[in-house]
Amino acid sequence: MRLPLALAAVVCAAIVAVWAWLGHPVPAPVSPLAAGEKLPCVSYAPFRPGQDPFSQDPSFSREQIDDDLARLAKITQCVRTYSSIQSGLSVVPELARKHGLTVLQGIWVAGDPLLTRREIDAGVKAAQENPDVVKAVIVGNEVLLRGELSAIDLAALIKEVKGKVPAGVEVTYADVWEFWERNRDLSNSVDFVTVHILPFWEDLPVAAADSVAHLNDIREHVGEIFAGKEILIGETGWPSQGRMREGALPSPSNQASVIQELLALAKAKGYRLNVIEAFDQPWKRVLEGTVGGHWGFLDAYTRDFKFNWGEAVSDHPEWKLQALGGVIFAGAIFLAAGAANRRAASGRMKTRRWLAVAGIAFFAGLLYGRLLATVPMESLGVGGWIRGIALLALALLVPFVCAAGIGLRAHRASLGAALNPAATPETPGFERLLALLLAASIVLTAQIAFGLVFDPRYKDFQFAGLTPIIIAFAFYALVSAPRRQGDERHAEIIAGAVFLGSGLYVAINETFANWQALWTSGLFVLFGLTLWRFARAARRR
Repeated sequence: MRLPLALAAVVCAAIVAVWAWLGHPVPAPVSPLAAGEKLPCVSYAPFRPGQDPFSQDPSFSREQIDDDLARLAKITQCVRTYSSIQSGLSVVPELARKHGLTVLQGIWVAGDPLLTRREIDAGVKAAQENPDVVKAVIVGNEVLLRGELSAIDLAALIKEVKGKVPAGVEVTYADVWEFWERNRDLSNSVDFVTVHILPFWEDLPVAAADSVAHLNDIREHVGEIFAGKEILIGETGWPSQGRMREGALPSPSNQASVIQELLALAKAKGYRLNVIEAFDQPWKRVLEGTVGGHWGFLDAYTRDFKFNWGEAVSDHPEWKLQALGGVIFAGAIFLAAGAANRRAASGRMKTRRWLAVAGIAFFAGLLYGRLLATVPMESLGVGGWIRGIALLALALLVPFVCAAGIGLRAHRASLGAALNPAATPETPGFERLLALLLAASIVLTAQIAFGLVFDPRYKDFQFAGLTPIIIAFAFYALVSAPRRQGDERHAEIIAGAVFLGSGLYVAINETFANWQALWTSGLFVLFGLTLWRFARAARRR
């Protein structure tokens, strides 16, 4: 009795220690803003949770935009918009004047000429009616990146707009810096060049620690290309949540650090700068995955700052609650194993079995709190929520059942017991339950693995949900005895090979700088090896 109690105490202490380390506030740079100083400009879109540009009527109200601009006026001098015709946006210049803001008026240019025409007419009208507020008109955003128009066609549209806006209102075009580099002649059509420099989205992603130096290098490079032309960094920033890209990790502390260091650099070098973005835009998850909805430094729901200037930031502010939940979960797993052990007819469990239970309890208790936090962010659409709920259910059930199986001395489960129960009538009910959970876990893991292999750019690494499941089966396979039957278990062999190959590919494709990818690929490899162990057991005589 002393051994399981000691192991449970060690596991619970380890869970608390890890969460305390994860939740410890990360020091931030010295605030780049003096008392009362405001940001130079921020990107603004009015979409709130539940609203998106794909709807015919996003239901923006004047009061909603007025509230947003009132909040932004406290922290910035200027807002950049991206469209002139989306429902309700026509009131932005008027309300900006009310709150002492200026506007970089966006005109959305797309492959649809009718939509582009409506945007141009509305954007020109906004500039003509509000020349004191609209300081510049941005004709098109990343049109060349999307390949919707040629540089020649863009130049013609820019020339048209320049001929219609009042004197003093400048006209520009905005795109990623590489596309300006490839289309240098377009600079002759604009009053100033607007470049996007987003280290996270570079073809070779840049880690947060190196992003400010990278931005400075690119800004200097662009300045050399367009010597004599004023340059606006039209978009730069860092996401607070989402999947890693190589060594680039989205997190609250990285976002706070990068944004403040970028602002300090801009002040020191005299760079014109617009930060993307003001409020989180949950709808962008449709286009860019979880990370797309978390570029704002203001929360989508509370509309408040995610961090305070110059103050340390915790990446897991609810760590105490997550640690407490983990301790309760881990303790329950020990209780389940102990209760099963008392029902078993073969006496006390050996030390190695209790160590296996401890391993299951530690990883399940440690990761389940993170899983609860990430499922709402990473679940998008019906399919996403089905996957998220399945992860929650399996990450809860599998550790309990595997720990109980270790206590009962249950044999290793066979997929045949789940896929073809009529052919395995001798399988006990508990082992059949394990087989059903194993089959469900294989299907879920395969769906995640195939996504990361065939379409990975915007897919999250589901390590928080997969870890309790796969680790539990691995420990169970290590200490459980094989059931001596003659089936070859081809399903286990094939699934194991698929996961082994997927794990190796994901690790190489995402590079060894991506710890989220390495963790996830390691789980795939471990699951593959575990399934092979199940298969080998079946052939023993």
